[in-house]
Amino acid sequence: MEKIKAFLKRKDIEISLKRYGIDALGAMAQGLFCSLLIGTIINTIGTQFHVEFLTNTVATVAGVDYTVGGLATAMSGPAMAVAIGYALHCPPLVLFSLIAVGFASNALGGAGGPLAVLFVAIIASEVGKAVSKETKVDILVTPLVTIAVGVGLSAWWAPALGKAAMKVGALIMWATDLQPFLMGILVSVIVGVALTLPISSAAICAALGLTGLAGGAAGAGCCAQMIGFAVMSFPENKWGGLISQGIGTSMLQMGNIV
Repeated sequence: MEKIKAFLKRKDIEISLKRYGIDALGAMAQGLFCSLLIGTIINTIGTQFHVEFLTNTVATVAGVDYTVGGLATAMSGPAMAVAIGYALHCPPLVLFSLIAVGFASNALGGAGGPLAVLFVAIIASEVGKAVSKETKVDILVTPLVTIAVGVGLSAWWAPALGKAAMKVGALIMWATDLQPFLMGILVSVIVGVALTLPISSAAICAALGLTGLAGGAAGAGCCAQMIGFAVMSFPENKWGGLISQGIGTSMLQMGNIV
């Protein structure tokens, strides 16, 4: 047991709620903000202010057209995984290997993509750190092990996590069958909570095709959650926190919530 503890300490592998639930989750929220949310903001600016450069296609990959914001959004998985690896103090080879891991887990996870990235990237990071610099061919072994573990877990776990995230959507659909007043409260609360959790509330709402009263309630819940967190945390986070949460995402508060 002492040898295992010494090995973990040497590799800077700390199994704790703070390391995974606060440091890694907080970093993941920043990765999400710098990719998906910035991309969404760029697309919105381009659409609302008719900026052609921001609305025109700048790249076509596998038959899919991407705008500037679309490219940023497409990199949300890798950005979150690398952010998690950075928070876990991964060596360079492990950190760069997480790009592929993040892409795989986010793509396979669907609505639960961010949640899949969180779990898979943490495990892939720690396994990669454990084998890093343990062989003379480290430049081959470390990326191979990190990517193999990460992509393997993504194929195993990510689809199930996506289905679990969609259960939140099933709750919303159930709520829409209730009386309008209660339905509005439930939908706004559920979507607001989903917005803050490491799951894709946008993907859930898009998949369910929320329109009319349900769509309005969902929008109100998102606004209340984001503006509420932004205003309440203003004394601590000042203008930077107000803007990042008010027009970005309340998920930045997940580390504090945990």
